[in-house]
Parts: sequence; structure tokens; C-alpha cells
Amino acid sequence: MSYPISHKMSTLKPSVIREILKYSSDPNVISFAAGNPASETFPVEKIAAITADILQKDPTAALQYSLSEGYPALRTTLERWLAQDYGIDFSENTLLITSGAQQGIDLVTKCLCDEGDTVLVEKPTFIGALNTFRSYGVQLAPVELEDDGLSLASLRSAWEGAHNPRFLYIIPTFQNPSGVVTSLQKRQAILDFARAHDLLILEDNPYGDLRIDGEPVPTIKSLDRGGDRVIYLGSFSKILAPALRVGFVVARDELASKLAVAKQTTDVHSNSLAQIICNEFLTRWDVNEHIARLQATYRKKAQTMCEAIDRYLGGKVTYRKPQGGLFLWCTLPDEIDMLDFCERCVKAGLALVPGSAFYTDESQPCHSFRVNYSTPSDEEIVKGVQIMAEIVKTFA
Repeated sequence: MSYPISHKMSTLKPSVIREILKYSSDPNVISFAAGNPASETFPVEKIAAITADILQKDPTAALQYSLSEGYPALRTTLERWLAQDYGIDFSENTLLITSGAQQGIDLVTKCLCDEGDTVLVEKPTFIGALNTFRSYGVQLAPVELEDDGLSLASLRSAWEGAHNPRFLYIIPTFQNPSGVVTSLQKRQAILDFARAHDLLILEDNPYGDLRIDGEPVPTIKSLDRGGDRVIYLGSFSKILAPALRVGFVVARDELASKLAVAKQTTDVHSNSLAQIICNEFLTRWDVNEHIARLQATYRKKAQTMCEAIDRYLGGKVTYRKPQGGLFLWCTLPDEIDMLDFCERCVKAGLALVPGSAFYTDESQPCHSFRVNYSTPSDEEIVKGVQIMAEIVKTFA
């Protein structure tokens, strides 16, 4: 039987990362392709204790239908935490729990975009967001990235050439895949531009707590004193465990109510047990102490990868030294074909993500690729870099 697939889905391709991860099932392949947090950072014993207590004391709350907006206690805890540590004003904003930040991207697009509208995105940017936007038939307008964030000239040019631009999607802190941190000056300038041109900002901050170097920079949402220009996304995937699928959206009250209605058509509500686990974790233990341990783990892993690249690939592959997050954005010399390089690496037992996968137009020339340092062990990091070095030699 031939299934009549909708137009909006027939044009989508499988995620490049998900396809590459299939190679990871082979124990002989080292994966630098994932975006997974380090499994050793999962607080397994604490989650087990919390879960046992929940199911013993109040199993109904964990197993029964719940509110679309999210578990009330978790929403209250998160609002307090985000207001205190991130300077987010909730006087006219509402927090909605989502099934991961990915669902937040989907709900915002569903509520704000009609087919043919335009979403402005960083170049390069997160593949999951690109595919969500494509699934709603929106046009994508790439904005060039500089070392300190978006090019303001490129932002203006993209906006001027866009049909009904709805919002700018941006990961200003430890951007995926580039690792760029948007400066405070640029964040303010981007917000000023959005206000002047009636443009919304969708600020995605999945990696903000994973700082391993430098000083924190305020979120764009915290700079938005009116509270109506920036929609903010966060997640427990990188600080607790991704399988819990607990994320959140902070938006102006009237938009948040529409997001809740849109969520009702998707999954009714997010996993109640997982939400209660997250709330108990935040209230029973010192979350900042937990985050400090994560930072120490990733600082060591990043250092191991940078030292290995410097040792085995010095002068042949360049990269941006990470201030946080989970990735390095590496660039090959012009004479080496990046896609051919990535293919040869996979055949040699190392999975990488081609940089072109993060572009709105994958056919554009690209000499960069993304590597992940959080998932592999220290030994795998060194071995993987050695494989890259051997493959580079084959192009000589």
C-alpha cells in the first residue's frame, strides 16, 4: 500500500545526527556525534530514592492525568529559581512545562507561524529546531554568526528580505553547534532590534548551566524588561537526565495560554512522575552544588579533547575553545573535503556530524564539523582524535 504522506512531512529528511548515531550501536565505533550528557553525571541514587518516596506517599499524583500547564509545585519552584538566579520577571509572564525543550520549539512555531511565514535562525544552528520549522512550512532566513554572536548587519539583511518574519530563534549561550557565546552588548542590540522591528525572540538555553570557563552573561529574557519580546526555553535534559523529557517555556501570559491549548492537542500534559522527580530534586538538594559537579566533569572532558586535538591535529584542524556546553566546532583546511573526511572517519570507526547538517541549505560549502566531548570516555576521546589525525593524513 502507498501511504499519502502530507506535503509538510514528505519534504523532511531524517535527522543527520540520528542517522549517524545508528553507527554508535557498533561497539567498534566511537561516537563524537551525539549530544548526550555524560551518563556518569546522572544522580541515579537520588532519582531512585525520590521515585520510591513518590510512589509510596502519593502514587495518584504521579500516575493520574494532570494539568496541561504542568505540575503546580514544579512551576512554582522553577519560577522562584529562574527569578533568583536568572533575573527573569514573572509579573506578566507564565511558565509552562513541556515534554523537553524540543516540544517548546514545536508549540511556539505552531502558535505563531502560518505556512510561508519566515523564521530567522543563526547560521549554523540546532538541527532539531530546523526540522521543526520545516515541518510547519515556514521559510528559513539564516543570519551569519560572528565570534561574539549574530552579525547585526546580517540580521538586518535577513529581516529585510524575509516574508512576514515571525521570530528569531537563537541559542545565545554555548551555541549548538558552534559554541559561540553572544556578548552582553550583542544581546542588548538584538533585543533593541527586535523591539524596533516588532520581531519576537525565541531564546533557547539548554546549555547555560554548563559553563566551564569565563563569566556568566545575562539571558536575553532577563534584559526584556517589558516581558513581551522574548520567549524563553529551558530544560532538565542536560542538568538532570534527558529521558525525563521535562522542559519549560516562559512567555507572556496571553501567549502562554495559547501554548497550553496547543499542548493539549499534542500530549495533553507532560509526564507527571518525571515532573515530580524534578521538583523534588530541586527542593531536596542543592542544585547549584550539583551543577558545579557537572561543570567539573565537562571541564575535564573538554580539556582532554582540546589537548588531544592540539597534540595530534595541531595546525591541521582549528577549533573554538569552549566556554561551556557539550561541543567543539572544528574546521578543516580548504583543501580537505569535509563530507569526504566525515565519511572516511565513520569507515575508520569514528562518527562525526558534518557541519553542513546545521545549515538551512545543506548544499552550501562548509569545511566545519561538530564533535561532542561529553559522551565518550577520556580514552575514546584520545583514540577518536587519533583516528581524525590518521584520516587527515590520507588527504596529503
